[in-house]
Amino acid sequence: MPNRVPSDPLTFIQEAVRARRVYWTYHVSMRLKERFIERQMILNAIDTFELIETYPDDKYLPSYLLYGRCEGEEFHVLFAVDVQEQNVRVVTAYRPDKSDWGRDLRWRRRKK
Repeated sequence: MPNRVPSDPLTFIQEAVRARRVYWTYHVSMRLKERFIERQMILNAIDTFELIETYPDDKYLPSYLLYGRCEGEEFHVLFAVDVQEQNVRVVTAYRPDKSDWGRDLRWRRRKK
C-alpha cells in the first residue's frame, strides 16, 4: 500500500495548489459564501500558508489545518491530501474565533 502521508505536507499542499490540482468539497462550497471567504483568497494565500494542525489518520484522507492570509484577511483552511492522485481537497475554510485560538491564530486555546 502506498504511503498516504506526504513527507512534507505543507510543500505538497502548496505544490498542488500552484498546479491547480485542487478539488473543492461540497461542504466548503456551501460554507465559503456564508463565511465571506472567496476561493481566490485561498488560492492567493499560498505563500502565507503555515501548518498548524495535522490529522494523518483522518477518515478518508490525511488532512492538515493551515493558517493563511490574503489582502489583510486571516483564515484557516483544512486540506485533505491524496498522495496517490497528487491532489488536495479543500474540506473547509473559516475565520478563526479569537476566543478559541491564540492571539496569532496559530494555536488552539485549551477548553476550561
